[in-house]
Amino acid sequence: MSESAQICWLDLHRIVAGRPAVLSLLVGRFGSAQAVFAASRRELEELPGISAAIVNDVLEGPDPCHVSKELDWLAQDDAFLVTFEDGLYPRALREIPDPPPLMFVRGNPAVLSRPQIAITGSRNPTQAGADNAHEFAAALCQAGLTVTSGLALGIDACAHRGALAASGATLAVSGTGADRVYPSRHLELAHEI
Repeated sequence: MSESAQICWLDLHRIVAGRPAVLSLLVGRFGSAQAVFAASRRELEELPGISAAIVNDVLEGPDPCHVSKELDWLAQDDAFLVTFEDGLYPRALREIPDPPPLMFVRGNPAVLSRPQIAITGSRNPTQAGADNAHEFAAALCQAGLTVTSGLALGIDACAHRGALAASGATLAVSGTGADRVYPSRHLELAHEI
């Protein structure tokens, strides 16, 4: 994706304050994030649920100054912005209700489209539960699946570690953004992933 397209996606994401349904509506109506910024006031105001503040911000045009932190993060070799427009966006994810219009990815974005299984559970598992999560994840990776979890304490971490122990692929889905690891004690685990 070109830097100008990244700026449009990132600034549009900022403008709609992280409301994916509004971002999806805008991009769906105009065809791309860049086309949203080329829309007229009348075209924007005709859309349901688009506030006057959003219209005014869009009409100001994309501003790289507003998204400089994100652009700096994306300048790293293993950092990617994957959007609806991108061929790397997982086909299965497009089929869920309200899929995220964009994702920040650290690592190999092609892993997003591999067959996956989610393993999640208690943050305070028993030792047997932790062992089972680790062993199941390892076995499922050896069978060709990618283990997806949330990097949380407990079962999530055990699943990620089991996948890594089997030299398998694992995805950590994080609600905090790719620039911050939560919980912070999983920083090393996040880097291994």
